[in-house]
Amino acid sequence: MGKHRAWWLLFFCNLFWAGNFVLGKYVVTVLSPLWLTFARWVLALVVLIPLAILMEKPDIKQVARQWLPLVLMGLFGVIGYNLFLYSALEYTSATNAALVAALNPGVIVLFSFFLLREKITGWQGLGFLVSLVGVAVILTRGNLGQILHMEYNRGDLLAIGAVLVWTFYSIIGKRIEGVAPITATASSTMLAVLMMLPFAVWQGVDFSAMHPLVVTGFFYIVLFPSIFSFVFWNISVRALGANKAGITLNLIPVFTAIISVLLGESISASQIWGGLLVFLGVTVASGIVGGKRKNNVNVQQIGK
Repeated sequence: MGKHRAWWLLFFCNLFWAGNFVLGKYVVTVLSPLWLTFARWVLALVVLIPLAILMEKPDIKQVARQWLPLVLMGLFGVIGYNLFLYSALEYTSATNAALVAALNPGVIVLFSFFLLREKITGWQGLGFLVSLVGVAVILTRGNLGQILHMEYNRGDLLAIGAVLVWTFYSIIGKRIEGVAPITATASSTMLAVLMMLPFAVWQGVDFSAMHPLVVTGFFYIVLFPSIFSFVFWNISVRALGANKAGITLNLIPVFTAIISVLLGESISASQIWGGLLVFLGVTVASGIVGGKRKNNVNVQQIGK
């Protein structure tokens, strides 16, 4: 594939992931975070499993040997991330959730240092601190002086939880050996669906409450961020490399903000300035500025 086409695929890949934040906020008004997560990935498996078989011809014995990390990937990346994200969208704006989520690459760098003993440069440490200041500006609505004395939006705190569980998912994904990316994603997703099944049955769902906007949003989430974005991402990573592809993840909060404005949501000055600080910090922490960029981007970006 030509590099020009790969960049266009990344453009739509991140645009679709941004739509997950915006439309997810509408869908969780009817479907619970658990049911949205469960139904989303049940339907996505219909595509992911044949895709893994056709493209990677997985070794079932090798997959079975990696059962524990695959279970943990399903627990953190499929269940944990999505439950935190969709729960956050019940209380905060899609823009805020996306801006906080942009902290992910920097947090992965930090946790990789402590848990995997990967080296961290002074630039990366500085970038992480700048990103933290940006998130603090967003959470405090620009009032940093009251950071220890204010009550925080529950949704913003849940969005931070999503960042943390995605970080653990990404670190675990680095430890998987002998299992190709699509196969690992399909396997961990299937395990996650099985773990969610009894809870989804127990909770139940009122399908009669699903109005057209919710149905449209749900099928968008199944088709575009769950399947198309994943396929586009993996094709582009093969053409450009994870380093270059990872740079485009910063487009997600930008697209989220644009879509939200088009739908009538206002953007505050604290979101703009905080978002700029997060982008600057993530750019530095990722090594794009001030040094060589390391491959800290997880190829299996399924949870966005």
